[in-house]
Amino acid sequence: MMKKRATLCMLLIHCFILSTISLPLVNATEDSWETMEPMPTARSGFGVAVVGGKIYAIGGFNGTALSTNEMYDPEMDTWTTKESMPTTRYGFGIAVVDGKIYVIAGNTRYDVWTTKNEVYDPATDTWENKTSLPVAGMAMSANVVNDEIYLISGLEMYYLPYYNLDKNQVYDPQTDSWTTKTPILNPVFDYGSAVVDDKIYIIGGRDIASDPDEQNLTQIYEAKTDTWNSGASVPIAINGQATAATSGVFAPKRIHLLETNIHYVYDTENDSWTQESPMLTSRSGAGVAVVNDELYAIGGYDGDNYLAVNEKYTPADYIPEFPSWIVLPLFVFATLAVMVYRKKLRAVT
Repeated sequence: MMKKRATLCMLLIHCFILSTISLPLVNATEDSWETMEPMPTARSGFGVAVVGGKIYAIGGFNGTALSTNEMYDPEMDTWTTKESMPTTRYGFGIAVVDGKIYVIAGNTRYDVWTTKNEVYDPATDTWENKTSLPVAGMAMSANVVNDEIYLISGLEMYYLPYYNLDKNQVYDPQTDSWTTKTPILNPVFDYGSAVVDDKIYIIGGRDIASDPDEQNLTQIYEAKTDTWNSGASVPIAINGQATAATSGVFAPKRIHLLETNIHYVYDTENDSWTQESPMLTSRSGAGVAVVNDELYAIGGYDGDNYLAVNEKYTPADYIPEFPSWIVLPLFVFATLAVMVYRKKLRAVT
């Protein structure tokens, strides 16, 4: 009987330890920014992508178009230079599918568009050419739903003047082919975008046919039904903002817009906007990446200088991940406790 109790006790303690692996710690500091290691190459208009918990900052502009590829490790707070992109450019779409980074379209110079589609494999540190974007565009974003890459709207130029591009161009990496879907309701460029629950949110941007051209629209594309809807408008007209979404694992599921001294947060479930603390460094053209539901706002332009700053934001109501290193000490402690308990039982009997 005593042995059964000891065995049961040990099982209960071990179950407790296993359960804590998936449990969060108490709330960390909320709605706060801290300064991290700067990016080696100051720039704006570049693309950021996350693979394996590492952030890749690719391309951009600092007086000239760049092909720079630099990797940031948030855990170590260090940067490493990687293989440069074959095509120098900025203002492109960037997306990750199956651990590979796709860089599509953009500008090679102020008035020169490209349709190139180049894919980077972080595992081998190599680049490869893929089928180009059918219709050239710039100042557009790339978003992934069900392993397909959507490049929506943007700025198109045949000859002067420029035109808003109303296209919804979709790339399938499995077949290396493009198709088109239902066009956007209100064509815009230089907008913010993010994916939440397989819906693509196109936020703000510019409409060259409007006066003033800045927009505050929230346009929502549902890939499953190939349909468009509208959400609550941004409190102010905005363009060029860095945009990213938290997943709901460690922080509430939200879309964050970062621009100069503005930080708007969109709740997709309640279709509402709120404000949180702005970046420490006021700037435009930053890249923003999300790792473990914390935002990293990197680089940008402050009106006078291209920047290399790297600032980490911990959202409101953030719950940090339970540290894996604590599991082994807990397991050892539990085992020792059970051994002592069983020894005492033997002494009693």
